[in-house]
Amino acid sequence: MWRVEPDAVFPDGFVWGAATSAYQVEGAHDVDGRGESIWDRFCRTPGKVEGGATGDAACDHYHRWPQDVALMRHLGLQGYRFSIAWPRVVPGGRGAVNAKGLDFYSRLVDGLLESGITPYPTLFHWDLPQGLQDAGGWPSRATAEAFVPYVEAVVRRLGDRVRHWITHNEPWCASLLSHQIGRHAPGLTDWPAALAASHHLLLSHGLAVPVLRAHCPGARVGITLNLTPAHAASPSRADRDATRHFDGYFNRWFLDPIHGRQYPADMVADYRASGRLPLDWDRLVRPGDLEAISAPTDFLGVNYYNRTVVRSDTVPESGNEPRTVFLAPEAEWTEMGWEVYPDGLYETLCRVHFEYGPARIFVTENGASWSDAPGPDRRVRDERRRRFVQEHLRAARRAIAAGVRLEGYFLWSLLDNFEWERGYSQRFGIVWVDYETQERIPKDSALWYRRAINANSAEVD
Repeated sequence: MWRVEPDAVFPDGFVWGAATSAYQVEGAHDVDGRGESIWDRFCRTPGKVEGGATGDAACDHYHRWPQDVALMRHLGLQGYRFSIAWPRVVPGGRGAVNAKGLDFYSRLVDGLLESGITPYPTLFHWDLPQGLQDAGGWPSRATAEAFVPYVEAVVRRLGDRVRHWITHNEPWCASLLSHQIGRHAPGLTDWPAALAASHHLLLSHGLAVPVLRAHCPGARVGITLNLTPAHAASPSRADRDATRHFDGYFNRWFLDPIHGRQYPADMVADYRASGRLPLDWDRLVRPGDLEAISAPTDFLGVNYYNRTVVRSDTVPESGNEPRTVFLAPEAEWTEMGWEVYPDGLYETLCRVHFEYGPARIFVTENGASWSDAPGPDRRVRDERRRRFVQEHLRAARRAIAAGVRLEGYFLWSLLDNFEWERGYSQRFGIVWVDYETQERIPKDSALWYRRAINANSAEVD
């Protein structure tokens, strides 16, 4: 029974958690049979990652996970969202399963459960085995097909203890950001490849859902999308149409097919008219694909960081998406260059709930990057992050009051970590990490989060 508590208290059973991903925290890139990933290769390509950084060591979570689980328990976390590295489990992407890789995740799951923390693993968080990339990567249907036996190997080993599964994290990033914009591995700038990749990512999700259910009775299965409210910079027809297009490109292209609406017709028409759609799109999307993609799921994960304000001075036909501007020049900004806009989380949750109607929703990522460091007393006074989290939790609570079935919140991130193409220049963690010594120091935001968890409310000092 879903019961909304009065005032600012979250509903009974609301899950308070934090999140990480394998490549960003594990390190141990060449330990115990792990294979090469596209991020290992990308990081070694000159000019791709700030400072030439790699995830080779990251936070050394592979070896320090007991310390990190103890830290989670100290903070009162009820759920931990992490990702499983495909190249650690199936080093070549297909074929032989690496028992030592599965052993690591089995130990981690046991440690979490012993500490009263529910595991929420994500099966793909961007670290595709390089062998699959060499054979065509996500633009190839064969990669979607290879995802299925990998998922089966994982769920067979962990499904007796894990009940919550996320197939993919942010397929927009793994397709458009990685294959069209080129900022993430594999670093392509090829529109047809990006759109083919988006389809095969969604297809692999749909193919994996029944496999997870078959080997884990009672499993709750979902997918995580990064979503952003798209606001027009002005009421002009051009800006409103650019906003429609951006919303389709970023949000609806993924939300619609997952929820049984096929790909948005306006976006297919836009992409076809601009020559961006793969020429074989009508054959690439095979009979039965859309039915597979819309397999019923138990929840939708929503990652929210900021809004997008769109104007039409760069039109789609020019080869770029409409560029973004911001209507709040006096607003606070994170060090990633993102506007702090808590109302956008409320808007996003309400839109998803009322327009698409998922069975339940989790905020699977929400956080901010500021580089506050320990003072002479070794305390990290990250008041901006504390305030950011509190304001976004208030927005989440407002959404629940409006009727949104939001069942949990996973703060990004537990630890400062490797931030993709930005290397180690950005710190999202509520726990400060010294990358030289691997010392961990809970920031003020972590201590505040512990109080919020204990109170089941954001209204704590």
